[in-house]
Amino acid sequence: MTKRLNVPGRRALLTALPLLLLAGFHAPAVHAAFDHGHRDWDALLKQHVVVAPGGNASTLRYAGLQARRNELRAYLASLSAVSTREYGAWTGPQQLAFLANAYNAYTVELVLTRYPDLQSIRDLGGLLQSPWKKKFFRLLEQERSLDELEHGMIRAPGIFDDPRIHAAMVCASIGCPMLRNEAFVAERLDAQLDDALRRFLSDRSRNRFDGTTGTLAVSKIFDWYRRDFEQGHKGYDSLQAVFARHADSLANTPQTQGDVRAGRYKLAFLNYDWALNDVR
Repeated sequence: MTKRLNVPGRRALLTALPLLLLAGFHAPAVHAAFDHGHRDWDALLKQHVVVAPGGNASTLRYAGLQARRNELRAYLASLSAVSTREYGAWTGPQQLAFLANAYNAYTVELVLTRYPDLQSIRDLGGLLQSPWKKKFFRLLEQERSLDELEHGMIRAPGIFDDPRIHAAMVCASIGCPMLRNEAFVAERLDAQLDDALRRFLSDRSRNRFDGTTGTLAVSKIFDWYRRDFEQGHKGYDSLQAVFARHADSLANTPQTQGDVRAGRYKLAFLNYDWALNDVR
């Protein structure tokens, strides 16, 4: 037999019930903490980035990522869900890792909007708008373009001031630095950026010193973003200082490495290869 509350007990329960319901209705929603390990993006990169022999270049299996596009979009949704207030409470390395991963992941998403019917990311542009100016994603509570993300946030003066980022952001092209087969994370970001720049400068298809002609031929990236490398940030105050520090990566023999360190070369910028960095 079910035991019934006495009258005073029932009255107390009936009195409290509306308050309990009201409290439950107004209870704040539980907001999952952002994953600073970027594990979903990391897993996609580990499966679909193909690192070339030597470890200084890579291509991407866009077809494979297209088949797992729901997973990519779930990761992008987690980026879009971050509020400006939440972002503002993070450390600098957490913020920069977040933005660098966002740039690379949204670039892949942009390519997939037309893949496989394109040969270059530039095919996604038109006479009136480049693909980098398209506002096709939401980040930190605003509609954004890749240009806004790169130039307005990552390269904004006085925020990060890290020229190594140019070896980390990948524009889906053969001429770009390699897309790493791992996500950027705050705990290892400094080492990851150093490694990205070293690998980029070690790639002879993009940067190389010809000792017979005394010519140091480097990526057009160093021409486009020369100023970023001349501000004194991270110990770089000129392109010559960048190349001197990485002479072992740019040249093959002690003599030619010495030439690079001493600045004994003619500087040239290579043509940029805009072909899609696709495994195919």
